[in-house]
Amino acid sequence: MRMRTWMLTLALLTAWGGQNSLQAAEITVLAGMGNVSGINDLAPAFERASGNKVVVRFVPTAELQGVIDSNAPADVLTAGPQAIDDLIAKGKVVAGTRVDFARAGVGVSVKAGAPKPDISNVEAFKRAMLNAKSIGYSNGGSGNIAAKVMERLGIAGEIKARTKFINGRPVADAVAKGEVELGIQQINVLLPEPGADYVGPLPGELQDYVLFSLGVLAVSKQQNIAKLFQAYATAPENAALIRKSSMEPWRR
Repeated sequence: MRMRTWMLTLALLTAWGGQNSLQAAEITVLAGMGNVSGINDLAPAFERASGNKVVVRFVPTAELQGVIDSNAPADVLTAGPQAIDDLIAKGKVVAGTRVDFARAGVGVSVKAGAPKPDISNVEAFKRAMLNAKSIGYSNGGSGNIAAKVMERLGIAGEIKARTKFINGRPVADAVAKGEVELGIQQINVLLPEPGADYVGPLPGELQDYVLFSLGVLAVSKQQNIAKLFQAYATAPENAALIRKSSMEPWRR
């Protein structure tokens, strides 16, 4: 019988031994708004499977660099692939430890109880954007995707005055409070927000994905456990844990 991917990693790390033995330990995973949902689903399952404890520390994107630069105790970072590569170049993430973890599609929300616009195809989505009194998205990954979509549709200039950038909190929070009529953000961030109703994903021809990777932090005192968590998070047999929060496994 084929050994499970992460169990194979466990066997190899145990065989290597040396520093950072695989005795039960506690690791801290740093996660941001865009990816914390997937980590929150993976962490308890990993704890049950491995006997190790996982502390998930939510860090807003604006604060992440400061946390990394301070060398705060932590073991695994989940962030965009370019951010991980940049931190490897700076010696903050261990070279060779970037693994691609998950991706998240982009969708639309409205205030709870409000009529849901038709966004089932490109033309319907375009009409919904043009008819909206206001549209909100972030300056981050999903917001960049939204901006490119508006450019592609040729309506960026027309909706510019009605577009509001929401940062530091879920866009659906602004939707729920009536600050904007339509909110565009990652699906996994939109769905759990109270007071907002999820309309649906961007039409297939317009859909794009925000990508996330995992890296082992250089300050980690439990690097073998951190690598084991990476193996667990990216093992095909654990893909359902990532899909649970409406993220998707990132498979090249």
